[in-house]
Amino acid sequence: MIELYETQRAMRNMRKAAMQRGVIAILDVGSSKIACLVLRFDGTDPSDEGLGSLAGQSGFRVIGAATTRSRGVRFGEIHAMSETERAIRTAVQAAQKMAGIRVDHVIASFSGADPRSYGLAGRVEVHGVNVDEQDVARVLSSCDVPDFGHGREVLHAQPVNFALDHRSGLIDPRGQIGNELSCDMHMLTVDAQAIQNLAHCVRRCDLELAGLASSAYVSGAAALVEDEQELGAACIDMGGGATGVSIFIKKHMIYADAVRMGGDHVTSDISMGLSVPMATAERIKTFYGGVHATGMDDREMIEIGGDTGDWEHDRRTVSRAELIGIMRPRVEEILEEVRVRLDAAGFDHLPSQQIVLTGGASQIPGLDGLATKILGQQVRLGRPLRVHGLPQAATGPGFASAVGLCLFAAHPQDEWWDFEIPVDRYPARSLKRAVQWFRDNW
Repeated sequence: MIELYETQRAMRNMRKAAMQRGVIAILDVGSSKIACLVLRFDGTDPSDEGLGSLAGQSGFRVIGAATTRSRGVRFGEIHAMSETERAIRTAVQAAQKMAGIRVDHVIASFSGADPRSYGLAGRVEVHGVNVDEQDVARVLSSCDVPDFGHGREVLHAQPVNFALDHRSGLIDPRGQIGNELSCDMHMLTVDAQAIQNLAHCVRRCDLELAGLASSAYVSGAAALVEDEQELGAACIDMGGGATGVSIFIKKHMIYADAVRMGGDHVTSDISMGLSVPMATAERIKTFYGGVHATGMDDREMIEIGGDTGDWEHDRRTVSRAELIGIMRPRVEEILEEVRVRLDAAGFDHLPSQQIVLTGGASQIPGLDGLATKILGQQVRLGRPLRVHGLPQAATGPGFASAVGLCLFAAHPQDEWWDFEIPVDRYPARSLKRAVQWFRDNW
């Protein structure tokens, strides 16, 4: 496990350098929009506040915000480098202009990239009377890393549970007395090329990448309230090109996955079904969309409009019931795929099965009722937590990833347990697998 933290170590050094300057940028690279927030830190390192204070908001304030239409991103992954670079530059420059300050370091999040979750376990004997940082470091390094395949890299590796002798469920075992320390860890791997492309694109924009996070993870951190994170809940982040699924319990993410479908696919279905451009289909979906048809919807006619020059073609109308008939099958398909992911993760075994829908596509009217029928759980619509200085326009569900990334920047949990291990205490078997992309690209 030692090598898995090298990426986070290098990025933490950059993050600390940025925080010493007082500003850092947040970049949410999505399939439909790219959001950039500029944070100003008040000089105190929030990581000193205590363990696991992910939902805390102290330590920073949003001083700049901008969004732009995403270009060159499909399914949450970069497909056209130059277009994505131009969109990122546009968003960052607009946020810098609002903040009135130049930003060199960004922390980025992305969806897609075929995430896979692994559960790891490690166990060591405690050397002294009390558990100290060295014992925690040794138990983390003793976790058996599975062969997660060529071309994949570790994005998050976090301990989710410690046990000391027969006592399990410990958040922080340091200072306690015992003989045998064991640990359960959650590791999330993603497609290496997706990370490399994003890192390369950020570097082409003359920015330093000071952190990476999965959108599913940070959306859950922003949209789930503290009780839901503690008792067990799933966050469904419905974006434009991908839908992220994350499960939390005891304030830790224990599972993450992604469905390669989102709101843009609903828009595409409307575009093909009504033979209208994507921009018109997006407008119709936003103003008139829904998933539950009533008797009134047969009589409510929607003017499609157009600028083809053909008077008859441009004056077409369609009933709202027909529009719902186009939208509902795709929304059902997305939710069915989400249910498959939740069943595979064993979500029904958690003490609480709350499901929170967030993301831009979650704003379709009636979606929570349809999700309750398909997922069979308590479902609510989630909005991100309020953070200081956030503009009113950036408080909707579509900004859950960006707000969660702000909290991640202030309280990065990946590094809580990253302690140096003396060479003579390294485990006997060396771990050959290392996170190479960071060394290769920086």
